[in-house]
Amino acid sequence: MTSRIGSITFDCVAWEPLVEFWSAALGFIEDPDDPNRPGDPAGLITSPTRDVNMLFIPVPEAKTVKNRVHIDLVPVDRTREDEVDRLLALGASFSADFRKPDGTGFVVLTDPEGNELCIEQSEAERSASRETARTE
Repeated sequence: MTSRIGSITFDCVAWEPLVEFWSAALGFIEDPDDPNRPGDPAGLITSPTRDVNMLFIPVPEAKTVKNRVHIDLVPVDRTREDEVDRLLALGASFSADFRKPDGTGFVVLTDPEGNELCIEQSEAERSASRETARTE
């Protein structure tokens, strides 16, 4: 038997902005059986299928260095550029651009507390790139 991910846990200053950002970014929801309330010691959101949780726990220490783990996002119903624009509008910040002239690569953003996330090409964009490469 293998393990499964129960929660992806973030240390943070305040859980509320991260619950708001990541809920909007991923379509995650509060647990209907245990919704977040003001004053709760942590914030929790879950995937619509309730198989992956994101947990945000306030800690006294500030983030001081680059995260050693981050989340890579693959847009489902839009392009990488559209997803970057959408996440920036939700409160993400631009960090670095690793897009390549052939369309591959990724963009690094940070969430409202500076946690890194990478935005990759959508599967449709990847398929189109593979098809272009085959015909050249």
